[in-house]
Amino acid sequence: MNLKSVILIGASVCMLSVNAFGQKKKAPKQEEPQGYVFTTVVENPVTSIKNQSSTGTCWCFSALSFFESEIIKAGGPEVDLAEMFVVSHAYADKAEKYVRLHGVLNFGPGSSFGDALYVMKHYGMVPNSEMEGLNYGTDAHQHGEMDAVTDAYVKAVVKNPNRKLSTAWKKGFQGILDAYLGERPEKFVVDGKEYTPKTYMESLPINLDDYVDIVSWTHIPYYEETIQEVPDNWRWEKAYNVPLEDMMAIIDNALNNGYTLAWASDVSEKGFTRDGIGVVPDTEAIKKAAGSDEARWIGADPRNPGKTVATPGPELTITPEMRQAGYDNYQTTDDHGMHMYGIAKDQNGTKYYIIKNSWGAAGAYKGIWYVSESFVKYKTMDILVNKNAIPQDIRTKLGL
Repeated sequence: MNLKSVILIGASVCMLSVNAFGQKKKAPKQEEPQGYVFTTVVENPVTSIKNQSSTGTCWCFSALSFFESEIIKAGGPEVDLAEMFVVSHAYADKAEKYVRLHGVLNFGPGSSFGDALYVMKHYGMVPNSEMEGLNYGTDAHQHGEMDAVTDAYVKAVVKNPNRKLSTAWKKGFQGILDAYLGERPEKFVVDGKEYTPKTYMESLPINLDDYVDIVSWTHIPYYEETIQEVPDNWRWEKAYNVPLEDMMAIIDNALNNGYTLAWASDVSEKGFTRDGIGVVPDTEAIKKAAGSDEARWIGADPRNPGKTVATPGPELTITPEMRQAGYDNYQTTDDHGMHMYGIAKDQNGTKYYIIKNSWGAAGAYKGIWYVSESFVKYKTMDILVNKNAIPQDIRTKLGL
């Protein structure tokens, strides 16, 4: 082998070495952003998921779910309380008030947690097995026809065609309710013992005087009672008004001490998905990040706007003024009542509240929603809570 051959071979080896070590290494494939991954922090006992179906009675389903948890918390049995017993009484009382006020009152299926509490205090309670309320040929609640008939009925009464109200109208209205929901039981047997609705309520290990409603608005004085100014509060039930930080402190103290809460909120926001998530996306942060690699990871990829909610991302910082503006501008309304029973965190450490809904096994979590702390701060209308779950310093300010 001559020198020229050696040089050529050496050059070839050198080139191979350069090619081997000079090639660009392929970057590891980046994973796409994950959806929500939740870790439960606190979870208090609740009863099974129910389905209000085609009715506007979320206020009743959520309130009774809350009271079922209260009974468990107090050491009582797991019970299934009758929503339609409450609904029947509420509709009858609402009709009477509507007529008394010459029709100047909201007459619809919606109501408040205080309505359920009022019925339990004044009329008692029955197990769901005694009054399921399915008397109209379906195996799920469908109140469209009943609501149309009852609405037309009370409007006809208010027109007063006889120039004096008859003695029959209340009986006629109750007849409509009985036809659709069934007659309210006067006596029934549970575990071999006979009860009336009132004695059954008395047998449950909770004190109905322990429950208070909490709101947080800036247009009324703090630490005073006020009437929650929403159309569905036709009973004009009162609530205690507290600063936003106190409302959140009440929620956290309750959940961390084994209590749950009935929670009313606006769910018409885009951030409240029908797949089990409730968030308040920070659209400005998303726009700022749009088109960047960061956007892929905060759910802001402009090529896929749905990821704004489908993956964890930046949320708005909520102030009392923002809450008030939403309320005053009809952007925050009393849409829906649910049952809050726990706390969770996502993979980024963001705090969420665990919510039991009344839409059956809907969504990715089969009837459960995960709602961010920002959403709860922004869109909470009111909460119903056991006063013993309120921090002592706030109870003192409220005189409870």
